[in-house]
Amino acid sequence: MTATDIIFYILMFFWLFSEIYYKTALASNKTDQKGKDKSTLTILWITIFCAIFFSIFVARGFSAFTISGGPVIPYIGLVLIAFGLVARVVIIKALGRFFTVDVTIREGHQLKKNGFYKIIRHPSYAMSLLTFLGLGLYLDNWISLIIAFVPPFLAFSLRIKVEEKALTEQFGEEYVQYKKTTKKLIPFVY
Repeated sequence: MTATDIIFYILMFFWLFSEIYYKTALASNKTDQKGKDKSTLTILWITIFCAIFFSIFVARGFSAFTISGGPVIPYIGLVLIAFGLVARVVIIKALGRFFTVDVTIREGHQLKKNGFYKIIRHPSYAMSLLTFLGLGLYLDNWISLIIAFVPPFLAFSLRIKVEEKALTEQFGEEYVQYKKTTKKLIPFVY
């Protein structure tokens, strides 16, 4: 096992631990407006675990689809994984008590439009997707890259649609105007 493999496993353990923590500690509670999630959290969990498993499986079994053949791409992948994980923690902390793992409107919920949210509406999802892009690059396999990134992207896109409907219902014109000045996931692009 190489040093990059050890770093990869540490990062993946941190990712798993943090997601389990978020799922247990940051779920909606009795005073929240529930029922808006439309099972998107379950869809995300299933999609993400399948994407991770199959991308690793494919990378180990189909070496003919290597991206680079050298260490640069896997190192870039590790940097993206680490950056995505750390930035997501910072973003969740910045959202504070209004962050929940399920699509929920909290009592006294306020629309956050500063910090990361001044540029993109879903920075936490963007950082998760950056982590999956990093996973695909770390595995250094074109098919693994597609498997690691595309299914989570589609699952997050579904969740964004559900979440934006809930936010529009809650905040009305304020959220509509906010959508006009920001992008969903990629600053200035999408």
